Amino acid sequence: MAKLCSLFFFLSLSLNYYFFTCLAISRKNITTDELSLLAFKSSITLDPHLMVQNWSTSSSLCTWVGITCDEQHGRVHSLDLSGMELEGTISPHLGNLSFLVYLKFQGNSFTGELPQSLFGLHRLRLLDLSNNKMNGTIPRTISKLSSLEEIHLDNNSFSGRELHEFV
Repeated sequence: MAKLCSLFFFLSLSLNYYFFTCLAISRKNITTDELSLLAFKSSITLDPHLMVQNWSTSSSLCTWVGITCDEQHGRVHSLDLSGMELEGTISPHLGNLSFLVYLKFQGNSFTGELPQSLFGLHRLRLLDLSNNKMNGTIPRTISKLSSLEEIHLDNNSFSGRELHEFV
């Protein structure tokens, strides 16, 4: 009987450890997404409709404006801030959104260069940064986006080689 109780106690501890470890890992990943989005929010200098300003740690990031989370993993799946008249730069922290599939920022006034970190988003299928005020060159590392199916970078001020030379 003592062996059975010991076995049950050990099994109970093991299951609790496993549960809390999974919970901590899950929370760590969502925290990574949350911190990345908050860093991006801090790079926005104008938000005339106060859409992104409501992003707060007091609510789940999956309820934030423009955010859709993957139901299976609970991670950021798409970020769509199209046509919100936002101004600022695109934070390199968005490269930490490792489950990101759709990134749509068309019709804003983002400036600056494409962050290199975006080209590590291996699940990214759609990148739409059209109709902004971005500049710089389109780096060769854009070819690392192996899952990319659609890209829209038109109506910006990019210079250098044509995009079709890279993809």
